[in-house]
Amino acid sequence: MSLIPWSPLWPMEDVEKMAVSPIVPPADIYETNTTVEIKIPLAGVSPQKVDISVKGNVLTVQGKMDKKTEVEEKDYYRKEIRTGSFYRSLPLPTAVIGEKASAQMANGMLMISVPKTVKVKSKAVKIQVKK
Repeated sequence: MSLIPWSPLWPMEDVEKMAVSPIVPPADIYETNTTVEIKIPLAGVSPQKVDISVKGNVLTVQGKMDKKTEVEEKDYYRKEIRTGSFYRSLPLPTAVIGEKASAQMANGMLMISVPKTVKVKSKAVKIQVKK
């Protein structure tokens, strides 16, 4: 009994999955006292090919991963490095000031910092009874 189901079309299934599914880069999101920090690995992507926007408390990162080298397709044993457009939309965990967001790229890691809005403290209101 085989542990891995075999299909005569398995090479085509892999190619089809890669061609149909969009590139969605992974992301880490965490908060500090004053900011929301986002890290997205984009190794080999030029910063000029990345667009970042913040609308409300949703961060959107999109761009294009270009093919760097040309090798004839028939020479590949396995082809897993994807190229093409990528898109990621991330709801942020708290209200932010999108227009003050900043981003930098270092060692293939895109780092985005978005300041949080100042939290308004709630105030208890007493009800006065009129006589």
